[in-house]
Amino acid sequence: MKSTRMLMGMPITVEVVDVSVTAQALENVFAYFTSVEERFSTYKEGSEISRINAGLLQLPDASADMRAVFALAEETKQLTLGYFDIRRSDGTIDPSGLVKGWAILRAARMLEREGFRRYYVEAGGDIQVGGRSADGDAWRVGIRNPFAPEQIIKIVSIHDRGIATSGTYLRGQHIYNPHDPHASLTETVSITVIGPDVYEADRFATAAFAMGRDGIRFIERLPGFEAYMIDAAGIASMTSDFPSFVPDHVAIAR
Repeated sequence: MKSTRMLMGMPITVEVVDVSVTAQALENVFAYFTSVEERFSTYKEGSEISRINAGLLQLPDASADMRAVFALAEETKQLTLGYFDIRRSDGTIDPSGLVKGWAILRAARMLEREGFRRYYVEAGGDIQVGGRSADGDAWRVGIRNPFAPEQIIKIVSIHDRGIATSGTYLRGQHIYNPHDPHASLTETVSITVIGPDVYEADRFATAAFAMGRDGIRFIERLPGFEAYMIDAAGIASMTSDFPSFVPDHVAIAR
C-alpha cells in the first residue's frame, strides 16, 4: 500500500508492503506529519516555533517535542564543530535542517510499533526504509542530477537505513555556514549521505553541505556513514565505501 500527500511544503510518500498493512496505518503517519508541520513550520504564524521566534512562548514552556529538538540541535552543533546551527544570523530559530529527518524516523518507528517491517517513508527526498521492498530486494533510491533534477545520476541500494540529500539546486541558498553567515555556499551543489537512519543522515548532510568541499571528508570520518558529493563544476566525489551501496557493486569513477 502506497500513498503520497503534500505536507510540510513537500511531497511525503509512505509505502508499506507487509501484507497486514491497513489504510488507517498510513493515515496515522500522515496525521503525525501534519502535527509536525503545525508545531515546527516557520511559515505558520500560529506554530509553536513561530511563537517562540515572536517571543510569545519561552522554551521551558514549550512542548516536550520542541524541547527535544532544541536539545538535539545543540548536540548536533557540538558534533559538527558549529557547522550546524538552528539559530539564524537574524536571531530567529529554524530547526528544519533537523526536524525533517527526525520526523521521518519517528513516523517509521510508528509503523514498526504496529508490527510493520517492510516500509519506505520519504519526505522531500529524505528517506527511511525498513526491510526489503515488494520485489524482495533492498530498496533502490535514486540520486538526482543537481543540474537537471529530472535525471537520476546514481542509484543506491539500502535496507534498514536512511538517506538524505542537502543542496541548493531545488530551494536555493537555504543552508548557510554559521561561521560565515553572509557568504554564499557555491563550492558544492549537493551532498547525499547514507546513515544508520534518516535522522542521522539528514543532520550530518546539512552540516557537511555547509562545510563546502570539506564536507565529504567530514562524512568519511564518521563511522557508519557514506556520502556522494557533486561540486559546482559537476565533479562527483565519494567516501571510501560508498560504492558498496551501488547495486551489483558497480565501480564508480572518482
